[in-house]
Amino acid sequence: MRLDRGQIEVMDDVMAGVVREKTPAERLRLGFGLWVSAQQMLLSHLATQHPDWDAARVSREVARRLSHGAV
Repeated sequence: MRLDRGQIEVMDDVMAGVVREKTPAERLRLGFGLWVSAQQMLLSHLATQHPDWDAARVSREVARRLSHGAV
């Protein structure tokens, strides 16, 4: 397992094997579930950190962050 400045997530070999055995559809479902989870956590975090922001502002900031500023 390699950790350096350019790599912040490392998948365990056992978990990599589990994912490798999934069908493409199952992998997409897993990835989408992770994305939705990240979106929900970020929505909650930003709403807590910025109680003065309305829901639309929080949603725009979530979109901006998840798109790496492309929105």
